Amino acid sequence: MSEKKSRREIALLAAGGLVGTVLATTASRPAKAVGSGQPKMEQARQFLEQALRALDEAANDKGGYKFAAMKKVREAIDQVDAGMRYSATH
Repeated sequence: MSEKKSRREIALLAAGGLVGTVLATTASRPAKAVGSGQPKMEQARQFLEQALRALDEAANDKGGYKFAAMKKVREAIDQVDAGMRYSATH
């Protein structure tokens, strides 16, 4: 029983560290460009940020799928940002 509890504690600590990393990464992201003339891209970024917050607030890891989804949402946010930067210079 104690081995099972230890594994659970390790898993909880690891999950907590990962959530902390996610929050720190998200907080350090540059703010969206206000008035960039790309309202649909800005709206898409806002929806992605909402999705990331909802995933973060969801209970437990769902077998690893929650954190995998969070990673993909962060990647999508990065792609939206890159597209907005590209569009601003071309």
